[in-house]
Amino acid sequence: MKRWQFWLGLIISIAFLYLALRGLHLEQVWTALQSANYWWLIPGVLVYFIGVWVRAWRWHYLLRPLKPISTRTMFPIVTIGYMGNNIYPARAGEVLRAFVLKKHESVPVSASLATIFVERVFDGVVMLGFVFLNLPELTRLQTDSGFVGNIQNLSIWGAAAFIGALVVFLLAAAFPTTSEKIFEKTFVRFLPERFREKTLGLTRRFLSGLESLRSPREALMVFFTSVVIWLLETGKYWFVMHAFPFQVSFFALMLMNGIVNLATTLPSAPGYVGTFDAPGIALLTAYGVSGEVAAGYTLLLHVALWLPITALGAYYFTREGLKWGEKPETLE
Repeated sequence: MKRWQFWLGLIISIAFLYLALRGLHLEQVWTALQSANYWWLIPGVLVYFIGVWVRAWRWHYLLRPLKPISTRTMFPIVTIGYMGNNIYPARAGEVLRAFVLKKHESVPVSASLATIFVERVFDGVVMLGFVFLNLPELTRLQTDSGFVGNIQNLSIWGAAAFIGALVVFLLAAAFPTTSEKIFEKTFVRFLPERFREKTLGLTRRFLSGLESLRSPREALMVFFTSVVIWLLETGKYWFVMHAFPFQVSFFALMLMNGIVNLATTLPSAPGYVGTFDAPGIALLTAYGVSGEVAAGYTLLLHVALWLPITALGAYYFTREGLKWGEKPETLE
């Protein structure tokens, strides 16, 4: 990563951490963490890994037109990708898992990246769905709720971006020949001749990665599995909540899940430090949870989401014989 990108993410994370912890009594946050019932992490982690397995199944489904690969084979590759997202800046784990997939199954990186972009767009649509489903509740919470009060406007802009991207992908999948011609004309007009052929080849392979969206039935299946994935992740929020002395509804946790994951699309330090924590604490505080308890819960939840998948991904990464400093050489 370029140095300025790292420092930008770090500055944003520090700013969000400041917003998250401002005005809190840190000794009471520590007390909340000390008194938490950590046994509730066990079912939380288990349900989260079921969600990761469903992610592997969804990716298997998206890649099926390119090459049928079992979910069992995909699971370690997915965990490597999420480990990469947690320790490298700018979601570099997405590119990492595309390269690991190429090493394993000889699927072109540009084609597998197309399927990963599709995943992210569907994830964004589901996250926004969680937010919009709870907009009446969110409106009730907006009074004197700081960060939370801006979510409605941010959600509208986010919906326009994600739904717009989804429409582009669906059209590109439905009309691959027309899309290829549009790209070819664009490259002829704007790219130097020496780059055109290679760029067009990459574009063709990228478009081949959208093939699973050509069928409405398959597109609906991708959407359905995306909903299941995020409901399972909300289940982890629900289990971890029971480790602390507060209760909010499952719908409130769906809203929290949608908000914090939309916030983590912002640049940040590796692991989404700050961008995950600040909106989560703000939302729970708006629901009447003590700021210190909300901070303890959100920080523990963040660690519980980060550590197990990162450790398992690092294990699979090492088992693959990959090197931490190894750089990908080609997008072919």
